[in-house]
Parts: sequence; C-alpha cells; structure tokens
Amino acid sequence: MLADLPYEVVGLNRFPHYRPGPETGRTFRENAVQKAEAASAATGLPAVADDSGLEVDALGGLPGIYSARYGGPELDDEGRNRLLLEHLAGVEPPLRTARYRVVLALTVPGDGGRPGETVVVEGTVEGWIGLEPRGTGGFGYDPIFYLVDEEGRRLDRTMAELSPEEKDAISHRGRALRRLREVLLERGLPG
Repeated sequence: MLADLPYEVVGLNRFPHYRPGPETGRTFRENAVQKAEAASAATGLPAVADDSGLEVDALGGLPGIYSARYGGPELDDEGRNRLLLEHLAGVEPPLRTARYRVVLALTVPGDGGRPGETVVVEGTVEGWIGLEPRGTGGFGYDPIFYLVDEEGRRLDRTMAELSPEEKDAISHRGRALRRLREVLLERGLPG
C-alpha cells in the first residue's frame, strides 16, 4: 500500500542490533507510539509501528491490548478462540458486538537521538463474535470474527473466509494504512 510513494520501506530485520522492548502501554496508542519512537531512535530513520487487537463489547473491551496473549502464553490462536467463546457462553448474538482496532504511529527522528514528531492514525472494522469458528484464512480471531455490512447488518461470513485481497480492502490495518498513505501524500514525512 505504500510501494508507490517516494520512500524506501525497509523492515527491522535490516537492523539486527535492534531488539524491541516490552509493550508497557495501557492503550493501543501508547504501545504503537512507544514502538515507533524506539525503532526510530535505534535506526535513525522514520519508523512505523502498530498495536492492534480485538475489542469485545460484552467483555468490557477485552481482550484489547492483550489479544495476542489472552489466556496466557501457553495458548495458540485456536486456544484463544476457544477461551473467548467460553467467556461469551450464554451471551446472545445481538450482544456479541466486537471490532478489530489498530493504531499506527509514524515517528521521525529528532535531535540528539530523541524522537521527533509522531503522527498517529487508527483503523477499525466492526463485527460480532460468532458461536463457532469458520474459515481457514487469516489468523488470530479471524475464524470467530463475523462481519457486518456498511449499514451494520450482520453477515454470515468470517474474516477467515475472505481472500487476502478482500481482507486488505476492509480490514482495520488496511484502513489505517490508507489513512497513513493520505498523510504522507498530503504532508510528506512529519517534522
């Protein structure tokens, strides 16, 4: 999504000395900014980082920032899905509303190795948690995350049943990347 912009995009694997620190923020925004600032300071380059997860309304927004470690480190994606379904047992489908949320932060280096300006964009996709997993694509909670249409009507299709192209077109990350792309086209790099 950023390939046609006048920037060379490189991964952190080009910087083997860099080791990301722990995520200590209490929000997606705090974690994304923390990661972008650390990567920019370590590389001396502008850096984009994200934090994302699933927010389930009936669970007060959980698993939220703990999405990747929900239920503990011994659980894999399938185990986390089972646990989430167990925690929603008895909750009727109309109350199983949820969303995927991502926050992208773009930080440019500042003076003396300190972070410079940071731009933050968000993306969400609304849905609901089904009663059982379906589909083999995607990862994480995709098999239990059922979609809604533009009017909020529930669809009988999970994120795991989408092709990669369909998912990119509607996903929270795709939406945030398109917003970041607009910022870069309008302003260039911040600072």
